[in-house]
Amino acid sequence: MRKLKFHEKKLLKNVDFLKYKREKGLREALVTRRYHLVQRDDYKKYSSICSMVQKLVHTLKQIDPRDPYRIEMTNALLEKLYNMGVITTKKSLARCEKLSVSSFCR
Repeated sequence: MRKLKFHEKKLLKNVDFLKYKREKGLREALVTRRYHLVQRDDYKKYSSICSMVQKLVHTLKQIDPRDPYRIEMTNALLEKLYNMGVITTKKSLARCEKLSVSSFCR
C-alpha cells in the first residue's frame, strides 16, 4: 500500500470506520451484550421484524375499528406475538406499537 498524501490523512482523521451515523451504535452494543447475541446480523434482523410489525400496526389502526377484517387481523397478530413471548398480554395494538429488539431477545 502506498503512503497517504497529506490531504488524504487529513480527511481520514474525521472518519470513524467502526461507528457509522446510520447505525445505532450504543444501543446495539448494549442489547448485543445484555442478551448475548453472537452475530451483529441478529440485531439487524430483529430490528427489521420490529419495524415490519410497527408498520402493520399502523396500517391496521387506519382501518375502521368495527371492520371485521381489522378485528380478525388484530387478533391474529396479538395471538402470534403472545405465543412467541414478545408481548405479555393480548390486550391491544398499543403494546405492538412499542415493540423493541429487546422484547424479541427476551
